[in-house]
Amino acid sequence: MGYVTTVAIFLAGVLAAANIIVSRKPDAKQLIDKITPYQGWIGILNFLWGVWFVIYLVLHMGVWLKAAPLYWIVYLATSVVMVLLGFILGFGLITKYALSKSPAAMEKGQQMREKIAKFTGPLGILAIIAAIASLVVNFI
Repeated sequence: MGYVTTVAIFLAGVLAAANIIVSRKPDAKQLIDKITPYQGWIGILNFLWGVWFVIYLVLHMGVWLKAAPLYWIVYLATSVVMVLLGFILGFGLITKYALSKSPAAMEKGQQMREKIAKFTGPLGILAIIAAIASLVVNFI
């Protein structure tokens, strides 16, 4: 995972945990408000990038687990968080561009979003931690 991925998941984490962050640090609201208009696109980026990384990591599991198991665990956890947060943050754009033609798919997507949405804040904190862990692993 590169620095762009780390920044993407960090931004998604900040957006998802905005309420938690602002409640503890009210000055952060101004900074968060600057990235909020891009929430949908940040979500889509995280969703697609996370799906790609999950597939890649599963397909190359044997190699990664032999060579660098810590990297594989951190990257897999980060990728799963990216998929979940990306889905939540990008749901508006996902429904607009991908699910709008099928009412059944839109209903299924809405049900999935409702199940995951209650975990948005904790997932955001986890995403921030995952971004920091990715940075640390990249320097090891």
